[in-house]
Amino acid sequence: MIAVVGGLVIGLCLGLLGSGGSILTVPLLVYLLDHEPKAAIAESLAIVGGIALVASIRPMLKRDVDWTSLVLFGIPGVLGTVAGVWCSQWISGIVQLVVFGVVMLIAAATMLRGRRGGDAEDAPTDRTRRDHVILVVEGLLVGALTGIVGVGGGFLIVPALVLLGRLPMRLAVGTSLLIIAIKSGAGFAQSIGQMEADALNLQTIGIFVLLGGVGSFAGNAIGGRIPQRRLKQVFAVFLLVMGVVILATEGRELLAIDDVVSGRAATVEDVGSE
Repeated sequence: MIAVVGGLVIGLCLGLLGSGGSILTVPLLVYLLDHEPKAAIAESLAIVGGIALVASIRPMLKRDVDWTSLVLFGIPGVLGTVAGVWCSQWISGIVQLVVFGVVMLIAAATMLRGRRGGDAEDAPTDRTRRDHVILVVEGLLVGALTGIVGVGGGFLIVPALVLLGRLPMRLAVGTSLLIIAIKSGAGFAQSIGQMEADALNLQTIGIFVLLGGVGSFAGNAIGGRIPQRRLKQVFAVFLLVMGVVILATEGRELLAIDDVVSGRAATVEDVGSE
């Protein structure tokens, strides 16, 4: 039941905002379905990539995708994602979740503050070479973030495409979905080679993708009827609460590990010898 509701909610977020789906997926998998953090991050890449690909079908058919921005942001994004997944081998699952919590707080602050021009339907199209370079660099950085903590990065991609890519919000959302699908797919392919075959729950991935695809179509259909600014504010408050909860939970885990390593906490052997 959790997978059913979770898939629908993730799809709705992607369909409505072009972002936000992945930032819900990892907490759902770890805290509600009890998956290991590293497995959850890899599964999140598959789930979000699959849902974003389904959600991008309608924008592609309506020609709401800017292919130049897709290349400028997407190719560096794929390279960054693969590098991020490779580097994550040497990062513990708890640290990845702490970084994830920080990312949630940054996303919440970004949405609550808002970006000037981010809700415009008609944006200027006079892109400079500097805009292109910054778009490439941000694609690389967001890709690395995707690989390390399993987020698609739509909350960073959409503002970048609006402000640097000079795209209307409509085109930015459609382009963001396709970028997320490509980056997440590349990251999941890299993850498979670094994990045991039975570490991933393919059934859960399938359920999330199937129902998330349905949710994304619903989000696309009703997106024009809901004020985007109000929707982002509500979602940002939710991210703020979840980010604090994750940091508090995983922070206690890190402190407990530090106590054991430093000898401040009693070990099983210590208790048995008394």
